[in-house]
Amino acid sequence: MPIAISRSTALVGLSLALVLLALVGQRFAQAGTAGEADIAAAPLEPVAEAPPLTALVVHVVGEVRRPGLYRLRDGSRIADAVRRAGGVRHGADLAALNLAAPLVDGVQVLVPSRTVEAAMSPGAAAVGGAAPAASVVSLSSATVEELDELPGVGPITAQKIVDYRAEHGPFASVDDLDAVPGIGPTRIEQLRDLVTP
Repeated sequence: MPIAISRSTALVGLSLALVLLALVGQRFAQAGTAGEADIAAAPLEPVAEAPPLTALVVHVVGEVRRPGLYRLRDGSRIADAVRRAGGVRHGADLAALNLAAPLVDGVQVLVPSRTVEAAMSPGAAAVGGAAPAASVVSLSSATVEELDELPGVGPITAQKIVDYRAEHGPFASVDDLDAVPGIGPTRIEQLRDLVTP
């Protein structure tokens, strides 16, 4: 026997079913949106970080076309610094320089001259057999300006030499320059024939 449902009961039941479907649909819609938002908000992880680029600053002086300060990549060689300074001038003594040596930040690269070394070497004679007219600088009496004229010695290092001399007295040998801050064994060897105690 069929159940008789009144029209108003059927409308109420249909309304409840529609409300229930609307609530379920809204839940599904919110769940889908939340999943998409979570995926979109997830931060991307980098595959690999690039190593920071480090630069060296070197001071190139001597027999180069454009002496000055130059910024070079880490791992550069002395040859790279000389190239950045425009290359060498006529008369540069590249044999006295290790072009393959790696650069260090803050170093001074001195490209020496063959003429200065030839004029300063013992027994060197000028054309015609006359002795060269080169003057040797005395470490114990030279002024800051005279010391500044030496290759690889700037005004700051020249002042350090004068200050050291004022505090410790006259130089007994050229090797005493090793005690002056900023002068090492390489620079002493470059200056050995140009200075006297």
